[in-house]
Amino acid sequence: MTFVVIGLVLLYALRTIRSQPQLNTPALTDGPTQARALSPELIPLVTGEESISDMFTRAGCPVCHIIPGIPGANGQVGPRLDLGTTGMWRISDPEYQGQARTVRDHIVESVPEPGRYLVPGYPDRTMPTWYGSKLSALALEKIAGYLGQQAEGGWAC
Repeated sequence: MTFVVIGLVLLYALRTIRSQPQLNTPALTDGPTQARALSPELIPLVTGEESISDMFTRAGCPVCHIIPGIPGANGQVGPRLDLGTTGMWRISDPEYQGQARTVRDHIVESVPEPGRYLVPGYPDRTMPTWYGSKLSALALEKIAGYLGQQAEGGWAC
């Protein structure tokens, strides 16, 4: 199951990369018929200069997650990312193994170390741990700010 999820994320990211002609990504073939294996190295770094929607899309987040306000973010593999509603609940859950004390810190911690907290009903090791290396610090800050404002049914107060 984990490999299927990782494959779907990588395929979605590849489709996103190929739809943006300005990106300089490595070719997927070594010759006319031999294809190289798809790997995290082919996923571009999200710099934080992109729009919020483009940051999520380029990182492949919509494949697995429902993200309010992000077109096409209707994934069913990972939890809904309305952390303005659920963030503090996650941090206060006795199962939480992280160090964060704020929703923002929880998001920043969870991208590179998704196993620190498993949302009930979602399996361990579903989210690849290499996502932290594909987001710049600026991108991660912007994503954390955005997700921390998302609440079920609208913006958090």
